[in-house]
Amino acid sequence: MTLFQQAFSEHPHSIPLRVLNEFHPKTAFEKNYLKASGFDSTPGNYLCLPKEDGSLSAVIYCFKEDPWDLARLVELLPEGQYELLDETKKLNLKSTYLAWGLAHYRFEHFIPNRTKSVTLKKTSQALEIQHALEAISMIRDWVNLPAESLGPDEIQAIMSELAQIHHAQLKGIIGQDLLLQNFPAIHAVGRASPREPRLLHLIWGNPKHPVLCLVGKGVCFDTGGLDMKNSSGMALMKKDMGGAAHALGLGQWIMAEKLPIHLHIIIPAVDNVISGNSYRPGDVIPTRQGLFIEITDTDAEGRVILSDALSYAREQAPKLILDFATLTGAARVALGPDIPVVYASESSLLKELFQIAESQGDLLWSLPLHQAYREYFKSEIADMANSSVNSYAGSITAALFLESFTKGSAPWIHVDLMAWNVSSRPGRPKGGEAQGLRAFFYWIKSYFEISRSDD
Repeated sequence: MTLFQQAFSEHPHSIPLRVLNEFHPKTAFEKNYLKASGFDSTPGNYLCLPKEDGSLSAVIYCFKEDPWDLARLVELLPEGQYELLDETKKLNLKSTYLAWGLAHYRFEHFIPNRTKSVTLKKTSQALEIQHALEAISMIRDWVNLPAESLGPDEIQAIMSELAQIHHAQLKGIIGQDLLLQNFPAIHAVGRASPREPRLLHLIWGNPKHPVLCLVGKGVCFDTGGLDMKNSSGMALMKKDMGGAAHALGLGQWIMAEKLPIHLHIIIPAVDNVISGNSYRPGDVIPTRQGLFIEITDTDAEGRVILSDALSYAREQAPKLILDFATLTGAARVALGPDIPVVYASESSLLKELFQIAESQGDLLWSLPLHQAYREYFKSEIADMANSSVNSYAGSITAALFLESFTKGSAPWIHVDLMAWNVSSRPGRPKGGEAQGLRAFFYWIKSYFEISRSDD
């Protein structure tokens, strides 16, 4: 059963879920029950209103602007189908239905844990909600999977399945072929793992349509390499492929909606592990673009593999390059775990993006590509180092590093995200999370000037 099927149903009889500013009882029974229950119309309060025979007549919910608050009722209401009646005309219905659907999400790969059946009657926006739920739940599942269950092979299998479903083409360049086809940086990072590194490229849509390149960091597990992380630093490194998950989830949504875009999804998929042939601090490695990188920290591997992937994206003649990466802890220090940091080659790209993000309740924020900080990763023996000489501006210096491999190409946006909820909230359980996905989907439609009639 899909997440959409768990959350929404279509039966002839539904229990009204009335969203009100204030509840005014109409009968003596309702007045007495209201008094006995101690219910008041504080925003977010709810009341299960019975009939005189004891059956459920309606659920009263006092309007609160946050759509996630109403979604908490999934855990609180008795089983049944409900029909959402917004008597305030203030609800953001799309966000509310999506939050309701996501409140049904459980990671069930190992232990099935179905929730009780608390559904809403289907909305007229059902297909759009379904596609959003599919994309977000896929991202959550992929990020939640342990590294043993999701390595470079499995990412390739996921992309192969997506290609079959959507009649797309998938190319894979694996192992030693990375050197033969000039992806030396990806090979250097991933060569130590028995799970061979690879560059995966999914191509979908009409070549006559404008090209969108989605690039995602696919580090399936990150030990830190020879500059090894401690145990706490390694604990969540199964999520270091969160950027790849976002690129694939967003691509899945675009393909499901059949947007008139020529889509390229480019994923460098590797493990950063330790063996006799691990890449080393002090090594100088070449890149596809011809620049040389001095490795000053083997734990700054994401930007190294993305250097080849972004150079390859430039070669596809894109109208836009958009990359996602769980790249730096500095971004989390700056904005916390919930808000991705966004960088753009053209600041004009961000105004409408942030407006859409706010309207979707899917916040993003920007930091500047401050060119003076390039001094922090200068190298005396190569074009650049892969890590900074100090601890300042870690997210900015990582973004500047990536910018070196996108200059002279189409507009480029880089997203440094967490891909993880550190605690559980209604509709957002602890674990893997899609961040900024709704904002970027609707912004892409605007950027590529796709109207509703084009969908």
